[in-house]
Amino acid sequence: MPASFKDLCLDAADDRALAEWWCTAMGYRLKLGTRGEYEGAWIGAIEDPAGRGPVIWINRVPETKAVKNRMHHDVYGDVQELLALGATLVRARDEEIQWDVMADPEGNEFCVFTPVD
Repeated sequence: MPASFKDLCLDAADDRALAEWWCTAMGYRLKLGTRGEYEGAWIGAIEDPAGRGPVIWINRVPETKAVKNRMHHDVYGDVQELLALGATLVRARDEEIQWDVMADPEGNEFCVFTPVD
């Protein structure tokens, strides 16, 4: 096996604001350093407190998003709640797709599926 999944990364102009948005949206928390100069300080990532989801790094970049993502992540969630948090609806589910395509406040696309009970 030449590779295995490690983490997910998102680019952002305002990395801290986007990290906090995703923490609110997904129930994640800011990942803090555990040793050295970073002990107790935010290290640029968010994590699932239950340890089930991947670590998501929020990378500060100087440019704004200009084109469609070549890769994105999928979530189970409530479209109306995500809209209320500041996401935008890019494409609503229809006869062709059974999910909603949304964008976070920095324009990073993600797909929202109905939660499975």
